[in-house]
Amino acid sequence: MHELSIATAIIERADELARADGTEAVSAVTVRVGELAGVVPDALGFAFEVARDGTALAGARLVVEQVPAQAWCGPCAEEFPVGMPPFFWCPRCDQPSSDLRSGRELEIAGIEPSPAPA
Repeated sequence: MHELSIATAIIERADELARADGTEAVSAVTVRVGELAGVVPDALGFAFEVARDGTALAGARLVVEQVPAQAWCGPCAEEFPVGMPPFFWCPRCDQPSSDLRSGRELEIAGIEPSPAPA
């Protein structure tokens, strides 16, 4: 399950970013996961819960934004969904495309600091 190593890397990086911003505690980490990134969002969520214990993100939740795979068709000048398994033929003009515009993302999109205690 490579999601555990990904979750660990997300926690480490989110902690670094939070500390650099002067944040002591994090309540949520938002990640963007592309349809073709090879990551199972539910498995990543489970792995995040396991890996966060004992870290500065122990109380944080993981928010996963799924990014659909989209390709660009030059002759039609349009984006089209690639789907899963991926199919890189334009549904409009029936031409192949090699221009993948989205779907491989695996990135931290945001970190939400925990509210300061009153």
